[in-house]
Amino acid sequence: MMSASQIPNLNTLRRGGGRARFRGRGGADGSLSKSNDRAVQGTDNDASVSRLSAVALGYLQDPFADTVVASGLESRRLPIINRGTYVRTTAIDHLVTQFLSQEPQTKKQIISLGAGTDTRAFRLFASQSPPNLVYHEIDFAVNTAAKVKLIRSTPLLQRALGIERPEDATISDAGDALYTGVYHIHPLDLRSLKRASATSDAAHADSRVHLRGVDTTFPTLLISECCLVYLSPSEAGEVVGYFSETLFGAGDGDAKRSSTGTPLGLILYEPIRPDDAFGRTMVSNLAARGIHLQTLHQYASLAAQQKRLREQGFSGGQAAADVDFIWERWVSDEEKERVSGLEMLDEMEEWKLLAQHYCVAWGWREGSAGAFTGWRGIQGQIVD
Repeated sequence: MMSASQIPNLNTLRRGGGRARFRGRGGADGSLSKSNDRAVQGTDNDASVSRLSAVALGYLQDPFADTVVASGLESRRLPIINRGTYVRTTAIDHLVTQFLSQEPQTKKQIISLGAGTDTRAFRLFASQSPPNLVYHEIDFAVNTAAKVKLIRSTPLLQRALGIERPEDATISDAGDALYTGVYHIHPLDLRSLKRASATSDAAHADSRVHLRGVDTTFPTLLISECCLVYLSPSEAGEVVGYFSETLFGAGDGDAKRSSTGTPLGLILYEPIRPDDAFGRTMVSNLAARGIHLQTLHQYASLAAQQKRLREQGFSGGQAAADVDFIWERWVSDEEKERVSGLEMLDEMEEWKLLAQHYCVAWGWREGSAGAFTGWRGIQGQIVD
C-alpha cells in the first residue's frame, strides 16, 4: 500500500490542472503568494509530461504531445498515472466525438476553458476527416502567449491549423492572442465573465470583445478540465452562467429559460471525494504545494456534480461517472487487454482508489437542434 507521501498529487492525472489560470487566487481568503503562484503554474508541466508519457508508451496517439513539453521535462510516469491519463483523455474524446458526429453538416463550436498546453484542437483539425468546427481556447495571457509563441515556431502545429501563410493567422501586438478562421486563442481572466444580471451593459459588451469569433448561433460545447475548480463556487457559477445564460441563452438571465437558447453542453473533469482518507491525503499534498481547489468540497460527489449541471441550466440531461467506472464500463475488453499489456500495473488497489477520486460530468440542453442526441446513450454512474 502507498504511504501518504507516495500518493500522487491530484494534478498528476489531469490535462488542465493548475496552469495559473487564476493568478492571484488560491486560499480561502483569495490570496496567493508568488511562490505558490509559480507552483500552480508548474502543474501544466506535470500535465503535459503525463500526456507525453502515456503517448510514448502507446496508451494514446498524439503526434503533438512532444511539441508542448519543455526541454528537460520528459520523464516516465507511474503506471497508474499513465492509465488515468488514458482513461480521462479517451472519455472526453468520446464525448467530443459524439457531439461532433451529430448533424455533421452543421458547424459547431468548442470552447476550452483554461486550455494551457492542450493538444485536442490540433488533433481534431489534423484528423483524416476534420470536423466542421470552430475551436476557442481561453486562458491567462501568460499562458496564451506561450502557446502562440509555440505555434509560431512549430511547423507541425501550423499545418494542423491550416496556417500556410502569415496572413492565415492574426496575432495580437502583445503576442498573446491568435485568430484563424477555425481556431482562436483568447487571453482572458475567466472571472471577468459575468452573467448579464450580474454586470452592467458596458462590462457585458467588453466581455464579448475578448471573445472574438464566437458565434452565438452555433451548437457549442464547453470543456473544463480542472479549470473551474480553482474558482470559488460563486465565481465558477458566474462563468458557466455567462455562457449558458448571457452568451448562448434566452437573453434574460433565467436559467430555467436557457433551454430555449443555443444548443449547449458542458464537460467537467474534476476531483471528487475529498473527505475520505485518500482524498484528504491528496488535498493535503496539493495544499503543501500552494494549490487550492476551491469548489472541491462544494461539488464533492457525483450527485453534487449532477445537481450542479441541472441548476446551471443543462436541462436536457446530466450524468457523471468516476474514472474507475469509465475504465470498467466504457473500455472494451479488447482495449483493456491492449492497455494492460503496455506495462505492468501491480498497484491495483491504489489504481482503484485514485480513479475513484476523479470524475467526468457532462450536461446538455438541446435547444431546437439535436447536437447532443448522442450523449443520451452514454452510460453514467449511479450517483453516490
